[in-house]
Parts: sequence; C-alpha cells; structure tokens
Amino acid sequence: MIIVLRPEAEQRDSDEILSLIEKAGLKPLYMPGVERVVIGAIGDERILKKFHIESHPMVEKVEEILSPYKLVSRDMKKTDTVVPFGKDGIGGNRFIVIAGPCAVESAAQMKKAGAAVKAAGAAGIRGGAYKPRSSPYSFQGMGLDGLKILKDVSLETGLPVVTEIMDQVEAEEAMPYVDAFQVGARNMQNFRLLTELGQLNKTVILKRGMSATITELLLAAEYILNEGNPNVVLCERGIRTFETSTRNTLDLSAVPNIKKHSHLPVIVDPSHGTGVRDYVAPMAFAAAACGADGIMIEVHPCPQEAESDGQQSLNLTQFEDFMKKLKPFALAAGKTM
Repeated sequence: MIIVLRPEAEQRDSDEILSLIEKAGLKPLYMPGVERVVIGAIGDERILKKFHIESHPMVEKVEEILSPYKLVSRDMKKTDTVVPFGKDGIGGNRFIVIAGPCAVESAAQMKKAGAAVKAAGAAGIRGGAYKPRSSPYSFQGMGLDGLKILKDVSLETGLPVVTEIMDQVEAEEAMPYVDAFQVGARNMQNFRLLTELGQLNKTVILKRGMSATITELLLAAEYILNEGNPNVVLCERGIRTFETSTRNTLDLSAVPNIKKHSHLPVIVDPSHGTGVRDYVAPMAFAAAACGADGIMIEVHPCPQEAESDGQQSLNLTQFEDFMKKLKPFALAAGKTM
C-alpha cells in the first residue's frame, strides 16, 4: 500500500501512520520527497483497512499495490532508480557498457582487456573468478587469485568491476575486491543467496533465469530489496526456447516490460543471449534502441584461446569498432554514453 501525505503534513503525522502500520504487523517504509512524504506498507494490505488510514486529515491518497512484488514495483516508486556503479551508476539517462572476458585467466589477459575496454569507452569491467560450468571438467575459474587480479585492474583503469558469485562464502570472499556481484541465471532463484546479498551493501546484477518469467525475476529481486539492499540491476540474458541456432533466445521485449512494472534499471547481455559473435552487435544495438540502461558484453584479447565462451567474445579491435557504432543507438533512445 502507498500512502501519500499532504504537503502540510508534519513529522508527527508520519510517525503516527508509521506506528499504525507496525501495529498492524506490516513493514513500514518512510520515503520523504521534495514536495510530499510517501509511506509504504508491505504485507497483507487488507489488514490495514480496519484502521481507515485514508480518513487521516493529513493523508492525501491511498493506493493499493496489487502486484505480488512490492518494493521493486513502479507503484512503489515512480521515478527510475540509479544504482551505484562507478562514478555515474547504472540507470537514469545514461547507457553504460560493462565489458571483459568471460573468465579471469591471467593478470596479463585482464590488464590488456581492461586497458582496451576503457580506451574504447566502457564504464565497467566484467570477469569471472568463479565459473559455474555445465561440465565439471571445464575451467572453473581462478578463485581468490582471480579476484585479486580484478582488483588490480580496477585500480589501474579506475573502472568498477563485476564478478559472478554462487554462494554466501564466495560473496564474503569477493566483497573487498569487486564493486558489484553478478547472480547468474542458474542462481536467480537461490533464495538463500538472494537473502544474504540483501544484507550486504553491494550492487547486485541479477540475471534472468533461463526459464524464468518476468514476474519470477522481479520476485527474485524483491528478496534482495526486502532485506534492505536497494541496489539491484536486472539483466536480460536470453531464455531457453525450442530454437537451437542460438545459445538462447534473447527476449528484448523484457526491457520495456520490466520498465513498465519496475523502477529498477535493466541491462542486456547479448553475448550469452545469442552465443554467436556475429549476432552480438546487432542485438546490442537493438537493446539500446528499446530502452535498456546498458549492456554487459564479453571481450577477450584472443577469443580463440579463451578458456570459456570464446565463440561469443569480441576481440579488442572488434570491440573498439562496436563502441563507435553503438553510440547513435543510445542517443536515439535518449541516453548518453
């Protein structure tokens, strides 16, 4: 439930209503604005009806939130959220590019990639220290050594870094080394992990599960916000369909869909969304055109030697050319780069 107070409402009026919400056993949210104070009540809204809050002299209007998710809902917050990441964050009027290899393989590889993506205009660096792979025989990542390399590259380039974590132990280990955690598609509904991340002061990039609906993605984000961490970025990375000519089916309709229902920023991963190098740029351009807040893309100094995902990674020259062609699409959608 959303409760909007009148402009002349004082702090004691807010405190009175917040107390009523707590008394009803619901979670109160205090959201002071420039012109109005907005109060949220999270829980079974029917319980509050017996208190007749709409009759309070300092209440301007009361609106029920009918969606199963509350905190991430556009009903709860009308303006777009900008999530901390580097100097400008993710969301708002800016289109950002986060680029780097699928996995951290060596210090030399990451330093070369980091310097190149920064020179081309990227706003952040990605790289996997822990690699959840379908096969137990595939490269599993460098772990703590990889995290230290990411930190060194971040300090050298001045760019924030993001890496995927799979459980609470990895989250705690990675905390001092990275600027954002990535929750992969396989862990989107790992609710214990989401709850833990909600208790940490770190930006989370939450990828859509390979068979997840938009509502399920938003409910997963709700777990993180409900624990007190509002810094969540949603990521469309393709879903599993009957089509086999691409790695996944990139659902770009998810971008305006999420934007309509949630205030959280949305980015797109065209690398995992297609799995084919030649398709990455066209789908990235389309992501910018349909209103995404950014993309996360795989770039490797030598894709043919990559330990993972080389077939969908751009090389450094391709990435530089790609960035030049991307800008007009972002500008056409009203975004700056």
